[in-house]
Amino acid sequence: MRLIGAGSHPDRPQVDHDLIFTVPNILTVLRFMGVPLFVWLVLSEQEYGFAVLVLVIMGSTDWVDGYVARRFNQTSKLGRILDPLADRAALLAVAFTLVIAGVVQWWYLAALLVPDAILAIASLVYFRSHPDLPVSIIGKIRTALLLVGTPLLVLSKLPIPFTGVYFVAAWTFLGLGLVGHWIAAYNYYWAILRKGKELKTDDGGHG
Repeated sequence: MRLIGAGSHPDRPQVDHDLIFTVPNILTVLRFMGVPLFVWLVLSEQEYGFAVLVLVIMGSTDWVDGYVARRFNQTSKLGRILDPLADRAALLAVAFTLVIAGVVQWWYLAALLVPDAILAIASLVYFRSHPDLPVSIIGKIRTALLLVGTPLLVLSKLPIPFTGVYFVAAWTFLGLGLVGHWIAAYNYYWAILRKGKELKTDDGGHG
């Protein structure tokens, strides 16, 4: 089974419907609702084992909602925007929590936040809203790497065997994910500029 684009039908084009209450959208909302639970488990209860479980479930639903959307023709315009926003918000909130807990340093949060801040500013300048760009392959791989690396890093803080192995594996995934994050952001930035200039050109032509 394909990990990226699983559930898609090569023989027919994907159509984004004007739907709100779909199974993928509900899973996306539930995934984001796992963030406050993770924050509570880490900062209030110091229950890192259960926090890892929450992260694994959140990461799994990220793949499941995409599969269900493509497999059962439940892709939607809302989901196309909501899913990557939920992923980004969750990754930043989890990173901020881990910084406060002393699991990672501030530079890790900054490495995630700076590219997103630049893209957000560019989107507001050109569109005053979300640019509604398709998620790139690099962006999907980046998210997968970060979603795998983060629970491994939390796992390395547990009093269990092979924590050193988990730590090295975690930073391998996270390091590659951060590189992918900046590459994806660079590509998105230029895509925003191109789309913004095209829209301005079209508006000028119709004026």
